[in-house]
Amino acid sequence: MSQHAASVEILEQVRDLDDIEDMAVQLATLAGAEIVRTFGGIFTVRYKTGDAGKLSVRDPVSEVDRHVEKLIRTRLGERFPTHDIIGEEMEERPGRGQDCVWAVDPIDGTTNFVNGFPMFAASIGVLHRGVPVAGAVWCSVSHALRAGVYHAAAGGKLRFEGDDVTPKVNADVLRRLAGVPIAADADEAGWETRKTGSAALECALVAAGLLEVARFASPHIWDVAGGIALVRAGGRVVREHDGMQWRPMDRFADSSRSGAAPDLRAWRRPIVVGTKSGVETMCGKAEDTAE
Repeated sequence: MSQHAASVEILEQVRDLDDIEDMAVQLATLAGAEIVRTFGGIFTVRYKTGDAGKLSVRDPVSEVDRHVEKLIRTRLGERFPTHDIIGEEMEERPGRGQDCVWAVDPIDGTTNFVNGFPMFAASIGVLHRGVPVAGAVWCSVSHALRAGVYHAAAGGKLRFEGDDVTPKVNADVLRRLAGVPIAADADEAGWETRKTGSAALECALVAAGLLEVARFASPHIWDVAGGIALVRAGGRVVREHDGMQWRPMDRFADSSRSGAAPDLRAWRRPIVVGTKSGVETMCGKAEDTAE
């Protein structure tokens, strides 16, 4: 199914899509305000444990992450009590099995945040039967040289703080930027590579045209659900690796981990987002590297 056809189908099925986008913007704005209020302060930081039960110093969680997610969950429960929520910090599922699922990352780029490095985001993504239908991502940086919320809904335009965003490309710039899991020297594709530490932020920058392409090695659903909605609204494309090959991505699918029942929360696949030509090149290079 083409992206346009999918958007038409979604618009027919999700009657309150405008209200959903508006709520996503409110939640991202709320998260951003809390992040700004606490940024640079001293707060409790703990570290998650990995699959082997060992502490992962690469995976911090601040008390701000949990506080923001609690605020978001409360607001969602009041406005859309039947919708499901998949949050990074809490595993409660108020509407498991429902068509509409909110994927929430209260602070994407927590390592940057706790170190006072000002590059991070708060991501709100809304899925309908696995298809990203709306997204709002508060970003600490933007094309407008200020913090704010990029947002979009299926069939709609990419916006920043309510204003339309048209990705612009300066033809005189011969070496564009690419977001990658591990920053490296410029390569033969003509890119300078960057690593911000936030998948949600990089998706927003791709959508706005600041990055031509970005690749994420193994993101969680809450990292990219909101950003993918922005990428599509900006006229960019998305591909995922299914374990065999790169293919166009139209929806998130239930996945299984450790013998558990299939669930959206377990989704975790490599993805590439960007211009069509940039994505094709990046996917080809990723395959070459894997070989």
